[in-house]
Amino acid sequence: MKKNISFGRNTLSALMLSAGVLFAPSLLGAAPAMAAPGAVVGLPDFTGLVDEAGPAVVNIRTTERLKQRESADGLPGDEEMQEFLRRFFGGAMPTPGNPNRAPRGRRQQAPSDEQVQRGIGSGFIISPDGYVMTNAHVVDGADDVYVTLTDKREFKAKVLGADSRTDVAVLKIEGDKLPTVTIGDSDKIRVGEWVIAIGSPFNLENTVTAGIISAKQRDTGDYLALIQSDVAVNPGNSGGPLINMRGEVIGINSQIATLSGGYNGISFAVPIDEAMRVADQLKKSGKVTRGRIGVQIGEVSKEVAESLGLKSAQGAEVSLVEPGGPADKAGIKAGDIILKFNGAQINRSSDLPRLVGNTSVNSKATVTVWRKGAQQDIAVTVAELEQDKAAQAGKPGKGKKAPKEEPENTANALGFTVSDLTPLQKKELGLDGGAFVEATEGVAARAGLRQGDVVLQLNNIEIKDAKQFNGAAAKLDPKKGSTVLVRRGEVAQWISLRPISK
Repeated sequence: MKKNISFGRNTLSALMLSAGVLFAPSLLGAAPAMAAPGAVVGLPDFTGLVDEAGPAVVNIRTTERLKQRESADGLPGDEEMQEFLRRFFGGAMPTPGNPNRAPRGRRQQAPSDEQVQRGIGSGFIISPDGYVMTNAHVVDGADDVYVTLTDKREFKAKVLGADSRTDVAVLKIEGDKLPTVTIGDSDKIRVGEWVIAIGSPFNLENTVTAGIISAKQRDTGDYLALIQSDVAVNPGNSGGPLINMRGEVIGINSQIATLSGGYNGISFAVPIDEAMRVADQLKKSGKVTRGRIGVQIGEVSKEVAESLGLKSAQGAEVSLVEPGGPADKAGIKAGDIILKFNGAQINRSSDLPRLVGNTSVNSKATVTVWRKGAQQDIAVTVAELEQDKAAQAGKPGKGKKAPKEEPENTANALGFTVSDLTPLQKKELGLDGGAFVEATEGVAARAGLRQGDVVLQLNNIEIKDAKQFNGAAAKLDPKKGSTVLVRRGEVAQWISLRPISK
């Protein structure tokens, strides 16, 4: 598998089906309910699905050539165990004293240009002329890739392209009238519906496992929100299809959540809709072109949403705008809350990069932001996202303030002391106003406010100087929380505070 994701000590156990656990409604004497189209009544029968889709599911074997004096792992055991250790422990079993390193021992010297087994995985054929989909991590770093069908025919495959952000790769084998899968619609999946996985766990070809969809749009921190299921998935299943009861592929099995290194009841699949969009680009050009607007973003907390007058904690908080980037040129500012992109709602911050990434380069997009208590639409020209390109800060502003002859060290109702920025500091930071934080205590210190921060906004009020800020802070309701937008270096962030009662 690509990687392990830990969700803590409590994980779902594998789905167990046994007599006396699940019953058809008719066996219990209950009147059968009207089933939705495609729904399963009673225990499902997967045999037809396997007969239909199984021939198009392939085993993928990768090899690499070791150069002169380059050593192999020398791990004991067969290919399956080596694949298990490689995928889950980075190449070798960790030692008790150091879980990140393998023990030192004898290492086998490989002769020049020896071809050795590198890994195993799964895939599925999407066209009769030999286009195959799998995970990018299955073929990453391989010198040669071999595809084996259920009828034992083996082909040497060409990797047309691989996209690490979505973990999708497209291969090509030279064949004709090959069996294919039916592509479904991952947008129409429902939590609780039955699904099966077919693949080669531990190199056991065409292994079938079954379960249900546990969640849709599960955000694991990757570029895409994934499909979560409790279908048993293990090393070697990577790249295989997740299939619904209509025999349609709705996802590519990619990851598991585990504490032990093995299957713990939670597996993840790349939604097939996004995978097919990526595959089309890989087939045409061997790479994926994505859009970007040049912002760093974060989640909007409930406290921030309430203080700014938002109805709910949704959207993406802009913490940094890349100097000279598309967002900067359009007028998007740090502290803005992006609510929509081209009319599509941003429920979580992770929604934004996916929407922007799927937008055509050089096209105009409308970004809806929340600023100073009101929505505002901003037109942005989308640029091309370079490989692993992120919003970068410009030259950092200086974190120390030059001394003033008569500093206005006036404490405010939020528990910290501010003073005016000097003209030099405003120039260095590229600001027209703000209040410099001289010292913090109490609630401000506990909330993470620091000496050297610059306060740019209090709730929906833009701050021009220390006097204005202190006046606005004095009018706050001590029973309600407030939020300040602070600049720290080149990054801005909202910090929630509760005024001090007098």
